[in-house]
Amino acid sequence: MKLNDLVIPDTAACRGALEVAARYHTPSLLNHSVRAYLWAAAYARKQGIGFDAELLYVSAMLHDLGLTAEFDSHTVPFEEAGGHVAWAFCAGAGWSRERRQRALEVIVRHMWDEVSLEDDPEGHLLELSTGMDISGRRTELIPPGLREEVLARHPRLDIAKEFAACIAEQGERKPSSLAGGFVRSGIAERVARNPLDA
Repeated sequence: MKLNDLVIPDTAACRGALEVAARYHTPSLLNHSVRAYLWAAAYARKQGIGFDAELLYVSAMLHDLGLTAEFDSHTVPFEEAGGHVAWAFCAGAGWSRERRQRALEVIVRHMWDEVSLEDDPEGHLLELSTGMDISGRRTELIPPGLREEVLARHPRLDIAKEFAACIAEQGERKPSSLAGGFVRSGIAERVARNPLDA
């Protein structure tokens, strides 16, 4: 499988979501967001999973906005903050109320341990792909040729160090959040051992 085999949707919402991600993310977080979509799309293609490419792409681009200074919330976990930003973005993009809610759900669920494929294919794919890209979970499912091509085009840069610092800071301020639980379970060590950085 090659990068050109993957469907990268070209819609106004997708172009806008990429522009927002590029404006507010560091280069490391931007590349992570792009890779999250690509790993998800590759896995879906390999497994024959049908999914809404526009919904998944927009959600992937916006899923970590709650980690940025501009959209960080002191009252809700970062994934919820990012989900609400996506809801507002998708309203501006003309999406229906139901579709906006789906973007919020996909983003919130990317932090879950597991998302049901049957109930939420896009949430399942984003939870899987962000786990691959951050903690190295199930990276053996990424086709080797595609892995090299994606990492060459969208390099990891400082994502391990940057994400570990972001999640530690979130966990300290919001200890009851999923980020707090990740910190207590040793996320920093898993991030440091990600095979994608080998």
